[in-house]
Amino acid sequence: MEYRKACRTDVPAVISLVGETIRAVYPKYYPQGVVDYFLEWHSPERIAAAVEAGQVNVMLDAGKLVGTGSQEEGHISRVFVLPEYQGRGYGRYILDRLEKAVGAAHDTVQVDASLPAVLLYERRGYRTVAHQREVTDSGCVLVWDVMEKRLKEE
Repeated sequence: MEYRKACRTDVPAVISLVGETIRAVYPKYYPQGVVDYFLEWHSPERIAAAVEAGQVNVMLDAGKLVGTGSQEEGHISRVFVLPEYQGRGYGRYILDRLEKAVGAAHDTVQVDASLPAVLLYERRGYRTVAHQREVTDSGCVLVWDVMEKRLKEE
């Protein structure tokens, strides 16, 4: 297992992993208009820019990219694990590392949690601090939770 900062050569694999995971998991929770919105939000251009900014990390197993997660200041985003690798601890490991990185400079961490991820974050000690919604171009309504976790005791 290898966990490291993503580099420019990882961009196509990260794009593929994010798209494949959204296409496999999100239709179980959201209508197609919202799935399309997520695919557009996590566009190749946005992923490439985040890699260039040093915000993206990757998880490899036997040289295969199986997971990714991003961190910008006190915010964790774009945590995805390929469906066939879910349930094996990769997501937990990625979040442990991202939370540790955030905790070096911040007392709390925040995530925007999609429906498939809310329970995972709750089990990790995150609490919903706000609910957000947006109407997509297709007229579908996307709803997500803004969640926060205290990393340092007062």
